[in-house]
Amino acid sequence: MSNTWRTAWQGHDIVLFRDDAEVDRVSAPQIERIIFVYRGAGESAGDLMHAVVETSEHCFLFPANTGFAGRINFERVEYWAERGCVYWIHQSQAPLPLRLRRGRWWLRLSGPGYSKLPHAELASIIDHWPLEGPQTWDQRKWRRIERSRPFAAREDDHRARA
Repeated sequence: MSNTWRTAWQGHDIVLFRDDAEVDRVSAPQIERIIFVYRGAGESAGDLMHAVVETSEHCFLFPANTGFAGRINFERVEYWAERGCVYWIHQSQAPLPLRLRRGRWWLRLSGPGYSKLPHAELASIIDHWPLEGPQTWDQRKWRRIERSRPFAAREDDHRARA
């Protein structure tokens, strides 16, 4: 029997459910940073592997199947944009401790499951990740479009010289 994971907003809290039972809750104002780990080019919602949510006390790992990236991020984009706490990183540059990885290690079939860890346990690892951001999904999309335009680098170089 498989479990159905989902996240939802309840007031200022983000609540994680497994089937219909509440598993955990995070106070959104206490979130210091959200890191979306993606595969491929990270251009679609299907590329998101998991989210690392940091508070001063804990690090939460939310797999893609919890809907954290969708419901929690996209339902309140303006809230997260104002906070400036959303970052991005490719999965190849975001190693996790071996015990948090799932699936067949040689195939990397799946990402980590839901976990709640003391912040100190992951902080030293995350500090070495080359994060992109802070930027919302839309800001990230527009930067990608700007970089893909012909002569984009020349325009930036010209402005820098002026």
